[in-house]
Amino acid sequence: MSHIMVNVAWPYANGPRHVGHVAGFGVPSDVYARYERMKGNDVLMVSGTDEHGTPILVEADKEGITPQELANRYNRVIVNDLCNLGLSYDLFTRTTTKNHEHVVQEMFRQCLENGYIYKGTQKVAISPSTGRTLPDRYIEGECPICHAQGARGDQCDNCGNELDPDELINPVSKINGETPIFQESEHYFLDLPALAEANLAWLKTRKDWRTAVINFSVGLFKEVKPRAITRDIDWGIPIPVPGWIDNPNKRLYVWFDAVIGYLSASIEWARRKGQPELWRDWWNDPKTPGYYFLGKDNITFHSQIWPSEILAYNGKGSKGGKPGEFGELNMPEQVVASEFMTMEGKKFSSSRGIVIYVKDLLARYPVDAVRYYISVAGPENSDADFTWSEFVRHNNEELASSWGNLVNRVANLIHKNFGEIPALDESEMTEQDHALLDEALEMFNTVGDLLDRHHQKNALLEAMRLVGDINKYISATEPWKIKDNPARLGTVLHVAAQAVSDANHLLAPFLPHSSQKVWEALGGKGTFSPMPHIEEVTDLDDPSFSYPIITGDYVLGENVHPWARETVEVGAAVAKPKPIFAKIPPEVVQEELDAFAEQMAARKKAEAERLAAEQAK
Repeated sequence: MSHIMVNVAWPYANGPRHVGHVAGFGVPSDVYARYERMKGNDVLMVSGTDEHGTPILVEADKEGITPQELANRYNRVIVNDLCNLGLSYDLFTRTTTKNHEHVVQEMFRQCLENGYIYKGTQKVAISPSTGRTLPDRYIEGECPICHAQGARGDQCDNCGNELDPDELINPVSKINGETPIFQESEHYFLDLPALAEANLAWLKTRKDWRTAVINFSVGLFKEVKPRAITRDIDWGIPIPVPGWIDNPNKRLYVWFDAVIGYLSASIEWARRKGQPELWRDWWNDPKTPGYYFLGKDNITFHSQIWPSEILAYNGKGSKGGKPGEFGELNMPEQVVASEFMTMEGKKFSSSRGIVIYVKDLLARYPVDAVRYYISVAGPENSDADFTWSEFVRHNNEELASSWGNLVNRVANLIHKNFGEIPALDESEMTEQDHALLDEALEMFNTVGDLLDRHHQKNALLEAMRLVGDINKYISATEPWKIKDNPARLGTVLHVAAQAVSDANHLLAPFLPHSSQKVWEALGGKGTFSPMPHIEEVTDLDDPSFSYPIITGDYVLGENVHPWARETVEVGAAVAKPKPIFAKIPPEVVQEELDAFAEQMAARKKAEAERLAAEQAK
């Protein structure tokens, strides 16, 4: 057994998550974690809601509530959505815990002691009308590098370069459109240039990364500048330096603290298990690989910022140093970044109403239909477009007609003719029987190899190819016509049941909810695919603070089945089957498109009325 770390990007707690988000970080990470558990590896899968930063402040101000109240609301929404999607976290937590604060402050102190954090000044954007500091990402202008319009004050999405707000050409505030004033302010900086050589050397040792990810990551080091890790705000983690820690208007900034959440969540998980040092098996053992799942807009933070923080903490940059109390931390094994998903050809935008929220999608459609569509048509290596017509087609043609119908045919034939899994009479076996069983067995290697290399889309297609071949086998052998040879009929149905069972194992990481139903349809007992659950917990270091977590128990041999053939049990009772998948009515496509058009029209009308009212003033 090996230890495997699955680190999942932290969704920002300023609103519900949409399907584009979970296509990048959610479903792919869960598929991989479930697969590794089936292989017998000890997986630790962690994440949580990212709750600091000025966007939370801005949204809370709009609503007249505190940032913590806003974060509490959306933390619960996101926890429910991700749990309902079946994402099998060992711990999904949040960044407003005291545990996270302590871990972040320890990381800061050791990086400071090793010389990779220093104090300096930078220009900050101030709102002329309010006198308040403006968030970097709420300032937009022309990128000074590629000259794209709409570049943010922290990054240009067009060229991917990190920016500071004062570098933008013609900067304006997204909040009210005014031109900000820039003033010098004292801050702490992460010395990225002192870590660049070590970071780049590590990147050049990475094998089998997606081409776009490694090329982008290496390109980040063409020009590297120190980056401020503190801000003039009152929402965030206190800076653990005398004279700063009690300053209510200086805080560590969100992008520095959020990535440390992978470590702090692992430590919280171990503490909650009553084994506070257990996390070290995943973070201090150099043989333990860590896989990070995210969308491509997060690559910078996972291939440059977080590795630089780890190198700084470990004392591995040009200034030397030594690790702190956490010991030498493992660098990422791989950054598994997906491309973007659009919606009916338009970029997802919650603010403009171009969105399909996870909670709305799961309220109307089966969860595994959503997971299947994300897996088979998602943005693994190139941008992908969510369309209602393709969503319905994939469900109806592949899940319902091909896979679901196959399971029902086989289970129904067994039920009608035997009532239980029939015995296999090897004297009745044909070359065709052997060929199907051999193909199904080999698929564990074929599909597994693709999953090992994070080619999930091709892995799913291979598993579904087996489904197609089992359907061909049933059509060719015509078991419903075998009337006078019970041994041959039993053999055909045993072979079919075994192949369906094998296919179900292969599909289980992608379709955990329906794989349980398939298991039961063939007479299986107990849990086949374990599900996560939500627990209400109290902060380990602050009894006054409670919050929900996603967690679960996933144990091979108990509730996790192996990534291998399990021989179907002869004599296991097979009841009259119920449909595994239902077809989605084709008219749903137009209904969803019409509903979206109505929503957009209503938003445009409301915006026009708002502008007219402002002009009337």
